[in-house]
Amino acid sequence: MKNEIDLRKHIGKKIKLARAKCHFTQEKLAEKTSLSSRYISQLERGLAFGSASTIVSICKALHISSEFLFDELINTSYKLPNDFLDDKFLENYFKLDDRNKKIINMLCLQLIKLQEEENIKKVN
Repeated sequence: MKNEIDLRKHIGKKIKLARAKCHFTQEKLAEKTSLSSRYISQLERGLAFGSASTIVSICKALHISSEFLFDELINTSYKLPNDFLDDKFLENYFKLDDRNKKIINMLCLQLIKLQEEENIKKVN
């Protein structure tokens, strides 16, 4: 079990990641949530933790679910697809522009197709 500081830092990292995905500055997120940019900074660094209404406001502004923030912290036997994605991959993916995201998605589809073809060959 992680301690309080580690939990706050984990959630803060997820907020920062989602904010970067939306191409928001801390000031822009603060404006959308009626919070101060200083408080957003503290949340992202794990120095503060928001109330339930603050977390809901941040999730709405960033178009994320609370599950995105908490899924790795709550140990359940049910695994969601994003549980298998590496945080570094997601961080890098969110830095891409839309054109390059489309290229990555096309590459993934081609790799899946190749994999399926290889699996068919193995069965035959």
